[in-house]
Amino acid sequence: MNNQKLTIVAKILAKPEKRELVKSELVKLIDITKKEKGCINYDLHQDNENKNLFLFYENWESRDLWQTHMNNTHLADYMKATDGAVEEFTLNEMTQIQ
Repeated sequence: MNNQKLTIVAKILAKPEKRELVKSELVKLIDITKKEKGCINYDLHQDNENKNLFLFYENWESRDLWQTHMNNTHLADYMKATDGAVEEFTLNEMTQIQ
């Protein structure tokens, strides 16, 4: 098991006409994810200039626990609900230096 803390930065760019749908589906993920084993924080942000751009800043106790999160049904439900509504998605797995 990888026991090193993991930071995730996930950038979601919604199609303009689907922004409110994507936002509401992202918000649904917050409470359930924060209760998951290994979740330190799970913070959703919306860009001040481009309202179609959302960013999750997450910290997990380990990559293995994050992987468990990624395989949960609520994430699959989000993917189904937002199919075709997201223009771009990028995810970075990061390690804090200091």
